[in-house]
Amino acid sequence: MKFTIENIKAEHQKVKSGADFPQYIQAIKALGVSHYKAYVSDGNTEYFNNQNESVQTGRKYDTLTVSDTLNLDHFKTRLKLHQQGGTDYMTFCKDCAENGIKGWTMDLHVMTCTYFDQNETDVLAEQVPG
Repeated sequence: MKFTIENIKAEHQKVKSGADFPQYIQAIKALGVSHYKAYVSDGNTEYFNNQNESVQTGRKYDTLTVSDTLNLDHFKTRLKLHQQGGTDYMTFCKDCAENGIKGWTMDLHVMTCTYFDQNETDVLAEQVPG
């Protein structure tokens, strides 16, 4: 495994808002991350390399209750605000939980971020600026 959680955390520290996200993605891609899966309930994120080996961050914050009701339209509004730098990461996670988003998968090969609901059904896929 080429990267560690410490390497990833060092890159994540540079992110101040959603506007910094594309640079973060390029940095962790350079470390050897192929994709990752983030869970809103406690912030645990699992990072994978091309051999499907992984490392996890573990819990990052107190548990958020993810709504069983998906409100995709409201989530899209909050997501856009976050991407423009209008909210910090914790606010974004709370917005996800309130709108029924359980987490997301980031594929660094095709540069997509796919959000999923409580049933782990993909509900929104977006192209990430490279």
